Amino acid sequence: MRQAIKTGVSFGLTSGTITTLGLMIGLYSSTNSRLVVLGGIITIAIADALSDALGMHLSEESRKDTNNKKIWAATVSTFFTKFLYALTFIIPFLFFELATAIKIGVVYGLIVLTLLSDYLAKRKRENRKKAIFEHLGIAILVIVITYFVGEGIALVFG
Repeated sequence: MRQAIKTGVSFGLTSGTITTLGLMIGLYSSTNSRLVVLGGIITIAIADALSDALGMHLSEESRKDTNNKKIWAATVSTFFTKFLYALTFIIPFLFFELATAIKIGVVYGLIVLTLLSDYLAKRKRENRKKAIFEHLGIAILVIVITYFVGEGIALVFG
């Protein structure tokens, strides 16, 4: 049961970081609107948390060695981690201008991903630097791609 919760929390934090940052950056670069970015964060906190929780539920159900309590522990922990964590990205928007809040959100997300990657690599006795750079590389790639996709959307539809 404890491992199922760790699985849900790890998945929720990772997915929460990548999807929330990608959405924030894409919406920011396409609209430059505080309201749109905030609406996107709230929407993704709800919709993506539910989607990921269902995905985790079905994934755990597909395993032969998982009992019903473990399935639900992973499902619930995924939902609440993803939902609550995604909502924390709103905080900088309450105190800072849009561009500054975006930068703070990116730094915050990358720090959380770094800490999670380090913890997991240490626990598995793997190369911590390699794990951190691999995961940060993917996150940064998502940020860069969604920035340019947002710019393209603004150019074509703006």
